[in-house]
Amino acid sequence: MTGQRTYGGISAAERRTQRRTALLDAALDILGTQGLDKLTVSALCAGAGLNERYYYENFDSRDAVLSALFDSIAEELATALITAVQTAPAAPRAKAHAAITAGIELLTEDPRKAHVALIVSSATPELRTRTIHTTKVFANLVAAEGIDFYGLTEADPDPVITFRATYLVGGLIQTLTSWLHGDLPLTRAELIEHTTDVFVLLGEDLATRLRAD
Repeated sequence: MTGQRTYGGISAAERRTQRRTALLDAALDILGTQGLDKLTVSALCAGAGLNERYYYENFDSRDAVLSALFDSIAEELATALITAVQTAPAAPRAKAHAAITAGIELLTEDPRKAHVALIVSSATPELRTRTIHTTKVFANLVAAEGIDFYGLTEADPDPVITFRATYLVGGLIQTLTSWLHGDLPLTRAELIEHTTDVFVLLGEDLATRLRAD
C-alpha cells in the first residue's frame, strides 16, 4: 500500500498525473523545437527531470507518447472552440469568428502545438488514423453547432450538413498547414478573416437551402 500514500498533500495518483504531464510537456518541447528523431526515452526523461522508470509507468512506446500528446492538444482545442462559441454574440459571423480565432490562436501562439497537431500528426500510421478520427470529431462538432444555431430540428439531419462540416474542417487544416509553411502570404488576422468568410458563406447558404425545402 506504500505506493498509495500521500506525500506533502499530494496523492500517488496525483503524482503520477504530474509525471505524465511533465513527460508530455517535454515531448511537446522536443517535437516542436528539435524534431521527431530527437524524441527518445532518455531525452524525454531528461526534459521532464524524471527517472526512466516513470516513462515506462506511463507509456509503452514512442507512438503512445505521440498519441497522448496529440489527444491532449485536440482536447485543448475543442475546449477553446466550444468556450468561444458559447461566449460569442448570437450572430453567425460573431460565432464563427470567435471559434476560428480561438483555434488558430491556440495553434499559432505556441508554434510547437501547431507542429505536433498539423505536421507530426502524419508521422506514423497510428497517428494518421488518429488524425482522420479527430478530423471527424471536429467536423461533427461544427455540424452540431450549426444545427443548434440555425434551429435545424429534423430527427435525421440532412447528410449535406456533415459533408459541409467535413469540407470546412479539412480545408481549414490544409490551409493552416500551408500558412504555417509560409505558402500563403497572409497575416494571421487576414487568415482568420478569410476563414470566417468561408465558414459563414457555406453555413448561411446551407441553412437557407434547408429551410426552403
